[in-house]
Amino acid sequence: MRQQEITLGNWEFRASGEGDWLAATVPGTVHTDLLNNGLIPPPFYGKNEHELQWIDKKDWEYRTTIELGEEWQQLNRKELVFAGLDTYADVYVNDVLALSANNMFREWRVDVKGLLCTGSNVIRILFRSAVQEDLPKLEQLGYALPASNDQSELGGLAEQRISIFARKAPYHYGWDWGPRFLTSGIWREAVLEGRDAAAISDLYIRQNAVGPEEANLTAVVEVDAPAEWEGMLRISADGQEWMQAVTLKEGKQTLELDVTIDHPKLWWCRGLGEPQLVLFRAELVQGASVEAAREVRTGLREIKLIRAKDEQGASFAFELNGVPVFAKGANHIPNDSFLTDVTAERYRHEIATAAESNMNMLRVWGGGIYEEEVFYRLCDEYGLLVWQDFMFACSMYPGDEDFLISVRKEAEYNVKRLRNHPCIALWCGNNEIDSAWSHYEENMGWGWKEGYTTEQREEMWAHYEEIFHNILPEAVAAHHPGVDYWPSSPLRELTGDSSQHATRIMGEGDVHYWGVWHATEPFENYNSKVGRFMSEYGFQSFPELKSVLSYAEEQDMELTSEVMLAHQKNGRGNLLIKDYMEMYLPQPKDFKAFLYMSQILQAEAIRTAIESHRRNKPYCMGTLYWQMNDCWPVASWAGMDYYGRWKALQYTVRRSFQDVLLSVVNTEAGELEIHAVSDLRDVCAGGLQITLHQLDGSVIKEWTRGVVLEADSAAVVFSALLAELLDGHEPGNVLLKAVLQSADGVELDSKEHYFVRAKDMLLSEPVLTVTEVPGSGGLSFTVVSDVLARGVYLLSEDEGIFSDNYFDLLPGQARTVSFALRGNAEQDWIPAAPRGLQVQSMFDFMV
Repeated sequence: MRQQEITLGNWEFRASGEGDWLAATVPGTVHTDLLNNGLIPPPFYGKNEHELQWIDKKDWEYRTTIELGEEWQQLNRKELVFAGLDTYADVYVNDVLALSANNMFREWRVDVKGLLCTGSNVIRILFRSAVQEDLPKLEQLGYALPASNDQSELGGLAEQRISIFARKAPYHYGWDWGPRFLTSGIWREAVLEGRDAAAISDLYIRQNAVGPEEANLTAVVEVDAPAEWEGMLRISADGQEWMQAVTLKEGKQTLELDVTIDHPKLWWCRGLGEPQLVLFRAELVQGASVEAAREVRTGLREIKLIRAKDEQGASFAFELNGVPVFAKGANHIPNDSFLTDVTAERYRHEIATAAESNMNMLRVWGGGIYEEEVFYRLCDEYGLLVWQDFMFACSMYPGDEDFLISVRKEAEYNVKRLRNHPCIALWCGNNEIDSAWSHYEENMGWGWKEGYTTEQREEMWAHYEEIFHNILPEAVAAHHPGVDYWPSSPLRELTGDSSQHATRIMGEGDVHYWGVWHATEPFENYNSKVGRFMSEYGFQSFPELKSVLSYAEEQDMELTSEVMLAHQKNGRGNLLIKDYMEMYLPQPKDFKAFLYMSQILQAEAIRTAIESHRRNKPYCMGTLYWQMNDCWPVASWAGMDYYGRWKALQYTVRRSFQDVLLSVVNTEAGELEIHAVSDLRDVCAGGLQITLHQLDGSVIKEWTRGVVLEADSAAVVFSALLAELLDGHEPGNVLLKAVLQSADGVELDSKEHYFVRAKDMLLSEPVLTVTEVPGSGGLSFTVVSDVLARGVYLLSEDEGIFSDNYFDLLPGQARTVSFALRGNAEQDWIPAAPRGLQVQSMFDFMV
């Protein structure tokens, strides 16, 4: 027997030293184990979150027993391997302390050779309360560190914000879209490994120089040998082999073998080409015998963050294989408050949704987790770039030696774990801390500096710099060369003076713009508040009624009910939605109508922003809205709710991120402009048809234009003075329709444009007719309206998506729509006829 591995199962748990042992699921959390044993109510329902804060004040213990035969005594190496322990954990093997863990974000390995015996072996893990562990650290520090999203009051801790002391997912302590659930448990796989042969512990394909003609690579092979050994290192990929004689010493060592691939198949993000992947295999061989082997699948590509000085400041743009990329996507948060409930199917649904929505980038935001392997594998396969934050967000952090050592090991582990994924486009130190603290600007930032002495400020900033300007970039440089590091998002440039902080929209760096929403600025401000890369902006809505009913009863259906407020984490968020709705939309007839109207409102806000960002390329080269997904059912900024149901925003994003886009805007100079944006790599010629209609559908005026879209371009293709275009017609009684077709007559995009806000239009009740497309077997149908119908809303009893939804219909103009069921872990969407199809429009939800 050369190698053995046992996955540790059959776990049981209890509150430390209390009561009977109960069945536990590993990977899992104490909250889900309590729920599965019927000891707590569903955490997401009603106000149950508030009643479950006692869980994190207790210590919890888990145990299992493993049976080992005599053969295990012959093995040279025996290690317990925990891919994730959440968070403060003491591991005992047969009542002997073998390991004390203190970081949720890294793997823990411990040599247990002298602790195991033949027969029964008991593994017990004591999870110490993160609350009890970290409260003394706050007292010892002597002053509080800023952590504005830590919902300590809800947790019964008053203003004692302790989230910054634990290397644990920050959102577990609450956020302005998420609940406070401080989980603990064995949250990733736990195994016992045994062997008496060399093992390849890591294989990294370092990409030294990659181009269409040649890929110069180095296979970096980490080996652990129990004794001296001589043989060959063999690397194979794509039908080729490379060999090198090696002599191993006892212990851990690193081997390197240079590899060259001619005319490589390059990895491209969505929209630029195929995301080609190559399987590499490393083997230690003696003659015909393979001593050890390891495989990785990666994509060959060159990714750069281009920050070139120009007249407007400096660019902030990604370049893939020498081609500029306009980044289109969203910010990703964890898919659940209880991470082990996120299945492979849920991951696939999110990534398939991103791809279906014409995205090419997701940002893994720094208040969650370094995601599971399946997340990055799917991004590789779908061609989605990943902006990867380190897990620090909206807080200042301690700088004691133990904390910094933990951060250094966390960074090294995660960079090495993820570096073979071609999707990784950028490593970012943290979310919003540089601008929030604004060390070099007085009276700027989030007001954090107030109340601290000059000495305390300098000490806190020195700790910040050690983490984000030293430890993290050093980890990236050492272990993932060729991928850029960005210290904080947003940031202008690392200058060490007041020009560093992105507290205003300037001509350099990346931008988080929250004037719309937090400052109640109008949607139209998106047209002027544009930076070089828009890495955050957003607007809230409620999920659909079916999702709301998963956590609320009929009597809770009121904007300020206790349950609705419990599922709105952003202060006066519900009233903000209401305020904006009064600015833009008709009054909803009841609360259920308010849910629909909130989604229309959210979609209009983000459409305005995305179109503005895309119109302004190449000055602006990226737009990542907040946020992709939810971790529980809630009113939030997500485009896809906790259950994976697409909101109006997700359908709008899919249209707004098309490779060819029409955007119609009224300028401050009193003109109407039609812009055409192309992300295609080739010139596209076609025709633009513009029609001014009465609301009854009759044509007032028509224009046609030949259009040539240059590759990767944005241009005005039509303009007219509003007064001349309307020619005396009341703005509220007309609309403009623009259609862009390719030279062979294929519609590339179309837009309806209104001259007044929806609340100021006199809409008539439409008769919506649905007709099955002959020969489609019920898979396709057309929707027609007799009058203008705004926000046509299709709903099926089945979980799935429509090919289009929340769209406007002009009188007599048919829209053909199809439906697809939500897929599974292996398949995206399954075409089907929607059961119980309902069709409504904005008129049905108005007073």
